[in-house]
Amino acid sequence: MPETLPTTDAAVSDAYLLGQTAVAVREAGAALLERFGEVVRYDSRDELMRALAANDETALGILRPHLTSLRPGAGWVEDELAGGALPPGEWWVVDPAEGNVNHLHGLPDWAVTATLVRDNQPVLTAVHLPLTGETYTALTGAGAHLDGLPLEVSPRTDLGLSLVATSQARPDEDETVVRRVGSSITAMLHDALVVRTSVPATLHLLDVAAGRIDAFWQFAGARADLLPGALLVTEAGGQISDAEGHPWTPQSESFLAAAPGVHAQAVATLSR
Repeated sequence: MPETLPTTDAAVSDAYLLGQTAVAVREAGAALLERFGEVVRYDSRDELMRALAANDETALGILRPHLTSLRPGAGWVEDELAGGALPPGEWWVVDPAEGNVNHLHGLPDWAVTATLVRDNQPVLTAVHLPLTGETYTALTGAGAHLDGLPLEVSPRTDLGLSLVATSQARPDEDETVVRRVGSSITAMLHDALVVRTSVPATLHLLDVAAGRIDAFWQFAGARADLLPGALLVTEAGGQISDAEGHPWTPQSESFLAAAPGVHAQAVATLSR
């Protein structure tokens, strides 16, 4: 377990930190964009892991010094697939290539994310999509934005008219989780209008925050997958919980983000 770290220096405003975090994720995204295009070939798990690591290292070489200079006392979460609570204090939770496997396959669904967590609460987040040039930001109490324009979740009130989505948290998932994912998709296919299934989670959560889809759920998951979108959806007026409707924390075994008008219906479907 990492050591406890000091809390924030009040002399630096969170709004300033958010602006600088957005600069960092855009710079890292530009570096990854230079590596994007052809499908990366691999014939073994080791080759795949080396290709994934090369992308991560490219982005981290930009993100880490920039973010560390902003908050020298903040911790750094090394494992982007890790979950659970963090020790008290400030921590950078970063996914240097969210949707990294898509990047390697020449698919457009990838991003760079950075979230500042303070005493286990996300305070600010920036998510950059290099292929579109879009940057999504959120600051606790100040709303969620896309390139400076405010975001608002869907006004939908009928799950039967809703576009919903889910994602695979990680490869080689536990058998119990795999079965729960499968049964939840079946249930949503009955109750929702359309179900989308793809990775990464963050991009679905951007769509919930922007009102383009009405709900997203996932079983298991990592802090780096869910914290950026959780803050964006909350600040855009959405509702966050676990799949049973209980308050969500990084220790929860499931996650649900939805427009308020369909949240209870989604809980009922996922709880069957």
